[in-house]
Amino acid sequence: MKATAIANANIALVKYWGKRDKKLFLPNNGSISMTCDGMQTKTTIEFSPDYDQDTLTINNDTELIKESDDLKKHIDLIRSIAGISDKAKIVSETNFPVAAGLASSASGYAALTAAATKALGMDLDEKALSILTRRGSGSACRSICEGFVEWYKGTKEDGSDSYAESIAGKNHWPEFRMIATIVSEAKKKVSSRAGMAQTVETCPYYKDWLATVDNDLETIRNGIKKKDFITVAETAEYNCLKMHATMITTKPPIIYWIPATMEIINNVLLWREEGLHVYYTIDAGPQVKIICLEKDVEEINRRLLKLNGVIKTIICKPGDGVKFTNKHLF
Repeated sequence: MKATAIANANIALVKYWGKRDKKLFLPNNGSISMTCDGMQTKTTIEFSPDYDQDTLTINNDTELIKESDDLKKHIDLIRSIAGISDKAKIVSETNFPVAAGLASSASGYAALTAAATKALGMDLDEKALSILTRRGSGSACRSICEGFVEWYKGTKEDGSDSYAESIAGKNHWPEFRMIATIVSEAKKKVSSRAGMAQTVETCPYYKDWLATVDNDLETIRNGIKKKDFITVAETAEYNCLKMHATMITTKPPIIYWIPATMEIINNVLLWREEGLHVYYTIDAGPQVKIICLEKDVEEINRRLLKLNGVIKTIICKPGDGVKFTNKHLF
């Protein structure tokens, strides 16, 4: 009962921020993302009656299982569906920082759920796997799918219509790029899960954010299908700013940005005035993701690496959904 899965992180062009059901991880709004070739998690899991407890190692760190009640609950959920009680050994590796605003939980839970269900012989189709993955981390359900992905908020109380699917495959728009700029490798102080709950409860403008999302979804969905870069990039940037506006006006305020974040934002605006087609989006963290086309990647990346506070960059194109491999980590 052992399997290994590889999943890519995804970066939202229309953000998910806030749940209508915290137990089933049902969102208040739909979202659209790009699955990012270049930021991946590889996870091996084995269930065995010989193990007396669950163990988790991420990037050689063995202490994380003690801090992760959510992860243990997710493994318990999968075990209950499969009808087994065996404990699990989990080993995971990422090629980008964890819990730093780079969607590591998305790729992490996607790889974990896929590997666990495969190890237990559950044979789920993509929709069912997306729904189950959502129960561990909302945005992770998008990492199950390739290319450009929409997560439907759904309306049913049981969550059976809240899942992700590809609206355009990875080869639909091969020139589209995101450059993830890493300005801090530290774990963020406020998790996305805690931050969105705080915003929903206390932000006076949260309902106004929700009122704009459906229009953003339609605009970006159509823009992706037509490969209309300016429309997609402009809308994604503005959607990001609206989401962060709700965070800033939360009590107490949630401000993930650091000086290097602002340095990148200001320079992107300047470069755009100079004629470069460059935009940005930011999730719950300090890292800025640059939206551009392949023809401008080399120039934009060169400029980014010269900015104060930029540690490194990861250039991503539309990537694969979750995959399985026989090359296990243990």
